[in-house]
Amino acid sequence: MHTKTKVKCRYVYGPVFSWRLNRSLGIDPISQKRKICSFNCRYCQVKGKSIFTVKRRVFVPLSAIIKELKTLPQFKADFITFSGRGEPTLAKNLGAIIRAVKGLRKEPVAVLTNSTLLHRKRVREELKAADRVIAKLDAASTQKLVKINQPARSISFSKILKGLMDFRKMYRGILGLQVMFVSENKAEVKKLVKLCAQIRPDLIYLNTPLRPNRCRPLSKKEMMKIKKEFSKTKTVCVYDKIKGMKIRALTNQAALKARGR
Repeated sequence: MHTKTKVKCRYVYGPVFSWRLNRSLGIDPISQKRKICSFNCRYCQVKGKSIFTVKRRVFVPLSAIIKELKTLPQFKADFITFSGRGEPTLAKNLGAIIRAVKGLRKEPVAVLTNSTLLHRKRVREELKAADRVIAKLDAASTQKLVKINQPARSISFSKILKGLMDFRKMYRGILGLQVMFVSENKAEVKKLVKLCAQIRPDLIYLNTPLRPNRCRPLSKKEMMKIKKEFSKTKTVCVYDKIKGMKIRALTNQAALKARGR
């Protein structure tokens, strides 16, 4: 049974409605005051100054996350999802956290990643433990990558593409590719369709920035037209599930606001 009292958490948040995963309990393995990421996407909803890096380190001890999970009252979720204020794969203990969560909970585990570190074998090995990985691919060229995602200097389009291809070859879970469409890349639809066909994801998630940010979202009509181009792969669009289900969060409001909820 759910209790009316919110549990005060720093690293765990929700459950929240996710248009990709339905009822999702979030875990943020970064959980710092500043966003820590290898991208500085133009459409990012997380406000304030950020730390721009590709260096992995332990941000939150495994024991702290497990302790918070154990304090939650009984709840129902479709997924436990690693996402939050930055890029989850920057957490050096991500693999250990995933394995520990799977040992504690029965729900499948999902990880949302911007794909920048998938060229590293260690990162790919850690992500193997997840049941679903949703990886970002917003650009079909270096020029668009720089314009839309503004990556850290050491990150290149070729590294991202190779990382995605290598991960697909060894990953036995469900691989989703998420494409965020804005005005800057909507003309690259056909190129992105070809890239997705090469990567062979199980699912494609088509997104446009509906939450407050610097970029104008594409209309439902524009997105439905784009969705038709991806007809050869199972595709979910953000406009398909824009209303969502009503879910009462168990964690405190501060934990939700810190992740743009």
